Amino acid sequence: MSPGILGKKIGMTQMFRPDGQAVPVTLLKAGPCAVTQRKTPTTDGYDAVQLGLMEFVKPQRQNKPATGHLKKAGVEGAKFLREFRLGEGNDDYKPGAQVLVDQFKPKDKVDVIGISKGRGFAGLVKRHHFRGGEATHGSMFHRAPGSIGASSFPSRVLPGMRMAGQMGNARVTVRNLEVVDVDTEDNVLAVKGAVPGPNGSYVVVRRARR
Repeated sequence: MSPGILGKKIGMTQMFRPDGQAVPVTLLKAGPCAVTQRKTPTTDGYDAVQLGLMEFVKPQRQNKPATGHLKKAGVEGAKFLREFRLGEGNDDYKPGAQVLVDQFKPKDKVDVIGISKGRGFAGLVKRHHFRGGEATHGSMFHRAPGSIGASSFPSRVLPGMRMAGQMGNARVTVRNLEVVDVDTEDNVLAVKGAVPGPNGSYVVVRRARR
């Protein structure tokens, strides 16, 4: 059983269950993937498998180290590579082996990892959902942060203080999404709910850990 698969986000739609319930789903172009490297405790210190998403990549778009790495595994056309840690009993992954979407079944639970949409510079209210102050009655405190630290001690702004800054464009993991449908012909995985990132962005689908 594959620990996960790589893919791209297609977009959102809805599907109907047999009882007529409408379910919002995200369609993912999952695979086909190929094993580009097998890491073992003897050689690398830990047990993992590296997968590459098979897609058309121009040869001039890859540097020599990446080309040699894929050639060693007997794989061509993989630009998006990610690792999955393996547990006991997962010893059947050899370089060049394929991982397809048929490894997943409806009602399976998965975690989907992606890069969220970048929103640029944002203030406290939008970025951290601060309430802000009153809008009238001479408040003079509307969308300001308020106190960011005491004066006498520690006399500095502590690291991690929620402030205005870059919003989005960060790695986001959505846990325990249900697999609603699996299309093995077109390599499409339908998961319930939303997935981070814009349409066409790369995502990592792994078995749910919790």
